[in-house]
Amino acid sequence: MTATHTQLQQEVQRRRTFAIISHPDAGKTTLTEKLLLYGGAVHQAGAVKARRAQQHAVSDWMELEKQRGISITSTVLSFEYQGYRVNLLDTPGHQDFSEDTYRTLLAADAAVMILDAARGIQAQTLKLFDVCKQRKMPLFTFINKMDRPALDPLDLITEVENVLGIKTVAMNWPLGNGTTFKGVYDLHEHQVHWFERGEDRRGRAELTKLQADDPIIKETCDSETYKNFIDGVELLEANEEFDPKQFAVGEQTPVYFGSAANNFGVQLFLDQFLTMAPTPTPRKVPGDEPVPPDSEKFSGFVFKIQADMNPKHRDHVAFVRIASGRFERGMKVKNTRTGDTLRLSTPMQLFAQSRETVDEAFPGDVVGLVNAGDLALGDTLYDSGKAFRFEPIPQFPAEHFMRLTVTDPSRRKQFRKALDQLTLEGAVQVFWLDDSTTYDPILGAVGQLQFEVVEHRLRQDYNVEVQMEPMGLKFVRWIDNPGDKALQLSRSTRPATDNWERPVLLFPGQWDMDYAKEKNKELVLNALSTLGR
Repeated sequence: MTATHTQLQQEVQRRRTFAIISHPDAGKTTLTEKLLLYGGAVHQAGAVKARRAQQHAVSDWMELEKQRGISITSTVLSFEYQGYRVNLLDTPGHQDFSEDTYRTLLAADAAVMILDAARGIQAQTLKLFDVCKQRKMPLFTFINKMDRPALDPLDLITEVENVLGIKTVAMNWPLGNGTTFKGVYDLHEHQVHWFERGEDRRGRAELTKLQADDPIIKETCDSETYKNFIDGVELLEANEEFDPKQFAVGEQTPVYFGSAANNFGVQLFLDQFLTMAPTPTPRKVPGDEPVPPDSEKFSGFVFKIQADMNPKHRDHVAFVRIASGRFERGMKVKNTRTGDTLRLSTPMQLFAQSRETVDEAFPGDVVGLVNAGDLALGDTLYDSGKAFRFEPIPQFPAEHFMRLTVTDPSRRKQFRKALDQLTLEGAVQVFWLDDSTTYDPILGAVGQLQFEVVEHRLRQDYNVEVQMEPMGLKFVRWIDNPGDKALQLSRSTRPATDNWERPVLLFPGQWDMDYAKEKNKELVLNALSTLGR
């Protein structure tokens, strides 16, 4: 074993790459910033509420995000903490998220699911959990906002098991909720992490550790809160233990209670998360063996392309998740899709709007390649050996549809260029109706807000003004076996092609889709496609 291989293995072992998923307003941005605070990446957490009047969250950079006070795109936040290299893939928590949210999960090795203690599992959480479940991804659960009136902790855990179909194991237990919330009991140390509620919630919380039977706890709490806490601790001690094997395949989730806004339980969660979370995992190659992260041959894949991260320069950044080997600035790699050789001369690490040149990186890390215009979502990069391709990145079905019309016909060339670029980035899906006599495309998006993002980008980047008209469509399905025979469809079903010239059907409702299947027995419809041709 060479020294280089030893170093590679050491770097792989200390990497933790994960994403945070949640329903809107469950506290994703707040927990993200508190993790960065404890990791030393920021010295003061940004104010999430009333962000317009205060500073913006460090993970939000797009002008539209600053205006709306929400996260629309995904960013990558990296920091060192207690010998670990932590890569946090920050995803939008807003209800109008995009496919970008789904794709970011494909680049993570684990996920943290945040639940609102007063609401439990909500619709958006369920959709994101389904992606994690499909990948058998290790999942942590952080039940947030215990400083507010909350549901019973046992009811919350039971809901996770019943609704998501995943086993739970509580790693800590809350002491009270709302105004009576005093901290959490840590099962690992068998101690209470006792917190004092302070006015300044932007810095690290003061921490005192107490025994569960410490007189201070009984004297400070009301009798009902204290009894519920003692009963919970007894239940916790007798509960099922954490099973690393079940956790590794997404069958069991460790559960933590806390309050990100007040720093209750955040450091406890972070410290235990880093010891339990998986190291970078082997990446699958269809028809071949998975690529292990400690392979000395470099490989990686593009999971995100983002424009205008620096609006002054109108640049594009391709985000590459390193899958194996050692990345070096200036190295030459091959793109499996095109067969071209590229020199990676401008690798960057991005933290909100700040940038830092990357000289080397290892599996689990994410590198931003600036102005890599010949890269597309899903591209596999490798430095030596025979060509191979990682699993293709799926294209998730749009749920909202708009017809786009260019206000000024003389800008149509710029408009088409913009659509091609937005398709390349995966920002939106573009469909062209087979029977259309106009050049007006139909845009499909996973989240309604993506239309606002597209309109903003067209105006700012391409000086193109458009009008949007809602379409009475609900489903898009790709046709796997188009054949030569004319399809029997309902009058409202619209045959089309996507921007990669693949045949699709756009349905206004479930009945229309069922009708198409009934009348065309050999028709194979797919809710998922793959990016690119």
